[in-house]
Amino acid sequence: MEEKPLRFRPESETPREAGADILKYAIIETGGKQYRVAEGDLIFIEKLNVDGGNAYTFDRILAVIDEDGSKFGSPYLEGAKVEANIVKNGKAKKIRVYKMHPKKGYRLTKGHRQPYTQVQIGSITA
Repeated sequence: MEEKPLRFRPESETPREAGADILKYAIIETGGKQYRVAEGDLIFIEKLNVDGGNAYTFDRILAVIDEDGSKFGSPYLEGAKVEANIVKNGKAKKIRVYKMHPKKGYRLTKGHRQPYTQVQIGSITA
């Protein structure tokens, strides 16, 4: 009988033993969405009412994972925060929304540009 290949990684190839760097990262909630962020990340999030170049602190932290272990909140971690710098506010490329009802003479074209805030993640404290 032929042996089936393993579907998981053998223990000798786990990232810690393979010498991969273990990053400290957090899961934050902003704009009704959740983002996995690490120190130094540059991310696009839903628009914040903060001008570019200013500092911003995220206080809705769901989890922090690092070399020491994992900390999870229920729903948020008390005392945890992620400090970031606002790079810029902008709008994404325009998308076209086209609606049509066949045989009825109804055609509608609309455009939409989603506003965003670009954020540089600074430090994560738990």
